[in-house]
Amino acid sequence: MNDNKELLGTEPISKLMFKLAVPTVIAQLINMLYNIVDRIYIGHIPNVGSLALTGVGVCMPIIMTVSAFASLVGSGGAPRASIFMGRQDMDSAEKTLGNCFAMQIILSVILTVVMFIWNRDLLLTFGASENTIEYAMQYMNIYTIGTIFVQITLGMNAFITAQGFTKVSMVSVVLGAITNIILDPIFIFVFKMGVAGAALATIVSQAISTVWILVFLFGNKTLLKLKKKYMTLSPKIILPCLALGSATFIMQSSESIISVCFNSSLLKYGGDIAVGAMTILTSIMMFAMLPLQGIGMGAQPITSYNYGAKNPERVKETYKILLISCSIYSFVLWLAVMILPELFAQIFTPDPALTEFTAKALRVYAASLFIFGIQIACQMTFTALGYALSSIIVAVVRKFVLLIPLIYITPHFVANKTMGVYLAEPISDAIAVTFTIILFGIQFKKAIKQLQNQ
Repeated sequence: MNDNKELLGTEPISKLMFKLAVPTVIAQLINMLYNIVDRIYIGHIPNVGSLALTGVGVCMPIIMTVSAFASLVGSGGAPRASIFMGRQDMDSAEKTLGNCFAMQIILSVILTVVMFIWNRDLLLTFGASENTIEYAMQYMNIYTIGTIFVQITLGMNAFITAQGFTKVSMVSVVLGAITNIILDPIFIFVFKMGVAGAALATIVSQAISTVWILVFLFGNKTLLKLKKKYMTLSPKIILPCLALGSATFIMQSSESIISVCFNSSLLKYGGDIAVGAMTILTSIMMFAMLPLQGIGMGAQPITSYNYGAKNPERVKETYKILLISCSIYSFVLWLAVMILPELFAQIFTPDPALTEFTAKALRVYAASLFIFGIQIACQMTFTALGYALSSIIVAVVRKFVLLIPLIYITPHFVANKTMGVYLAEPISDAIAVTFTIILFGIQFKKAIKQLQNQ
């Protein structure tokens, strides 16, 4: 076990990052299947596939909010645990793990109660119409039951990755995803449960992942062990974790607000087909976001550990490799989307009208995707260094300062108002990346100079 810890501080960066990033990227790709396989099957339900797909699409803001709360705790606590490990302070690292676990249980209970009481009102607010609310309710009523499994799976898996056990964290995702892929067609088509079957398959698969994660964290192979004595919340332990995780929380939870803005504007200008296309577009963007986050998660333990161990050269080299890797991936995916948009759309729907509309919208929506790798590399490094405020600023500027206003502004400056709504995304991304580069350049230089002085 100690060998695993020491490797973070001694093994060559390129070799180490490859070893850590490959399992996390695979895990994120498989996690992507979690998120999109339901929609692929739902879109192919006979006669009602397009409406059902749109109905599940308006559930996504709520689902993203649940995931965001898991990230609030996990993405904030895991880097802090890595930094403590770099300082050889294992006691503080285990206290961080225990406090974060307790916090996720509390959040799970609160979220479950809120969703059971107000899910219909929320879904109508998020863009459900009279045609799609029935499908949205069927999905959410069952998904809500599994909230605790989602919280623990997403949140606690981050602590396994933070210790360098990326293969273990990958297996937790693989187990759930394979279960989901197998159960989806059985519940949806064989048992004729439709949308409700997709939701049931999801929570069963998440439950299996939860069991795997808890067995590992309570077992003897982990460096950081879940201990009951550390599960009593301590403000000095949990509050810095929540502060650091708030950037990721803002990024993910703001997707809910942005979905409301996109769906309401698209419903106004383009109707149900435009909202349905948005469901597909957000699914396709997962092809970008999740693998990029996987690369960043592979780099995070190395950056955090060596920052805690006061080793500036390894921190700089890790960022350089992370930036190159993310930039190459985002460019290649952008090129594929620009050349073959119809192919991406056809994955989710057999409807010719929806496919044609989505293909046109995708080229507009993903126009700035080729530079998005820079944004993720900088943002993930901010989090790995424990720079909570910088992470929050970057997230707020991209989502709230730029994107939300542009959703309502851009339709007034183009002839096709529906495409004008989609155009808000690439414009905000281009400005946000420029801002992030400037801020990161200042803060990263400051962090490295501080380490060198120490």
